[in-house]
Amino acid sequence: MTGTSGGAGGARAARLRLATVNGASGRDTPGGGYAADRLAEAVADLAADVVALQEVDHLLPRSGAVDQTALVAAACARRTPGEDWWHRFTATVHGTPGHPGDLRPATATDPAEPSYGTALLTRLPVERVDELRLGAGRARLPLLLPAPARGPRLVWIPDEPRVAVAAVLTGPAGPFTVVGTHLSFSPPSSVRQLLAVRRWLAPFPRPLFLLGDLNLPPAAAQPLSGMTPLVTAPTFPAPDPRVQLDHVLADGLTWPVRAAGAHRVGGSDHLGLVVELETPSP
Repeated sequence: MTGTSGGAGGARAARLRLATVNGASGRDTPGGGYAADRLAEAVADLAADVVALQEVDHLLPRSGAVDQTALVAAACARRTPGEDWWHRFTATVHGTPGHPGDLRPATATDPAEPSYGTALLTRLPVERVDELRLGAGRARLPLLLPAPARGPRLVWIPDEPRVAVAAVLTGPAGPFTVVGTHLSFSPPSSVRQLLAVRRWLAPFPRPLFLLGDLNLPPAAAQPLSGMTPLVTAPTFPAPDPRVQLDHVLADGLTWPVRAAGAHRVGGSDHLGLVVELETPSP
């Protein structure tokens, strides 16, 4: 992080930038192809210190059989020479979404298994990592999938298992917690999952930041989480967003927010959110 000095005799302050991005598996809207490199560079351009990624492909043939999390981490590291970026992909399903016969719920992450899920990345030291596995809802979602040879096709996508991943990080003011998640598209399920995440997070160090695509509007996300929203802006669908599904929520925060907003990120159908905070130095 970059430090800035206060006035004469004043305390030093440091910048902390948090970002959440639904990467849409690197899809390049509206073309329908996949561009993992474009996604990686676009995330790096956010200049964040912590990134929560949702809808991440891992070794899936449809997106070039690449490790998208590692690509994003490498792009971020190029923006911060001399610093390593910790990254963790967490699988929610093995196989390709949209191909029900190919899908298997993931109860653990196998680095060699083609999978789909979420990721956390940071340039800060990581003290510990925990995950909460959340079940799938029963709902199905109609989705238009790109099929360049025949035109888009409508498929009914079953809900997949969800997961929340919490990392306790070491910052200039001491430990704090970041949590990345992507909740169900079915409102009853996403409500149940958010309440479960809230209970699970009770013992984690504060301040705590919950980042991700919650598939809930602010009017539901704030009271259900019991947390304070740091950004209020529509995020879906890009490029003409009408509803906020993506959130950066905080609990136990005393640091001032210096900037917050929504940003286009590659070809994703969601806008990403970035929050910049001022943290006291020791």
